[in-house]
Amino acid sequence: MSTRKVFVICGEASGDLHASNLVRELRAIDAGLTIQGWGGDRLKAEDVEVLKHIRELSFMGFLEVFLNLFTILNNFKTCKAQIESFAPDVLLLVDFPGFNLRMAEWAKQKGIKVVYYISPQLWAWKQNRIKKVKAYVDEMYCILPFEQEFYKSFNIDVKYFGHPLLDEIVRFNALNLPSLPFEKPILALLPGSRLQEVRRKLPIMLEAAKAFPDYQVVVACSAQIPSDFYASFNATDVSFLLGKTYEILNEAAIAFVTSGTATLETALFDVPQVVCYKSSGLSFWIAKRVVKIKYISLVNLILGKGLVTELIQQECNSKQLVEAMKKIAIDGPERDAMLQGYQELKLLLGGEGASKRIATSIHETFLR
Repeated sequence: MSTRKVFVICGEASGDLHASNLVRELRAIDAGLTIQGWGGDRLKAEDVEVLKHIRELSFMGFLEVFLNLFTILNNFKTCKAQIESFAPDVLLLVDFPGFNLRMAEWAKQKGIKVVYYISPQLWAWKQNRIKKVKAYVDEMYCILPFEQEFYKSFNIDVKYFGHPLLDEIVRFNALNLPSLPFEKPILALLPGSRLQEVRRKLPIMLEAAKAFPDYQVVVACSAQIPSDFYASFNATDVSFLLGKTYEILNEAAIAFVTSGTATLETALFDVPQVVCYKSSGLSFWIAKRVVKIKYISLVNLILGKGLVTELIQQECNSKQLVEAMKKIAIDGPERDAMLQGYQELKLLLGGEGASKRIATSIHETFLR
């Protein structure tokens, strides 16, 4: 029986999802692994002892981080103590770069092997963090096809085995779940998984949705946000479904989507979408001066072109959401182009099995 130990740290819902799939594959290889860490309900479901839940960790934007600085500093202290007590063979860091790169530096100094899964978006901003990756990370596993070439330009070898979302969708499709109980076609609203972003964007999405009375409006609610928060919107003829994002996307006709992993998930379910992003004024002002990317949605970034409409900050208003959606809600050249682009996207992301390939590599390199 294995006596190997892994400590995993993720700080967001998407990280929890990918970490849980990776843990499942690691345990398929080595059932005796002992795994502790910071994460969410998905990791808990994989029998990981979760010492701090992601709902306590998500601070979005520069202003929010500043206002919660004391809490964040205390989190570092707590996490270090837990890792030292556990004495893992491997520290598995999943995305969450503001926290995890600092933990990587500390762990390296302590002689703990550091594996980083899901690269920080260094191609977008804070390229100076490249030095930290090179100095403190023993192996980096990327999930976006262009990241390997990006790191190569800095003489850093990283591994790319495809995107694990493809596995998650294959697994979902195999469940053959019953259809949602709606007669009208679905207009899906995916406002995000953080309280701050949902508070900013969901009212705008709901207002825009009123222009589509022939659709059933369905909100994908995050398990990280209290249900009474969604109830406070008091929206009529709107369904709020908790933890059923894939069920919603599987049947949705069109969607308003917050930038992030959800844009990629929406594309993989072949749902025409309009992407929304809105942060605090200060956070956006700072971001404009430091972020070096042309697009904010993963769909456009991976394809290297503006396939889906992105409405950012002041443009993220109900009027422009409605205008953008009307162009793709019905059959026509723009809708057809988007759906064709989604097929191109899937080819770039590779086939299913990424989680298994990554788990095999980690186990062979660090956990034998």
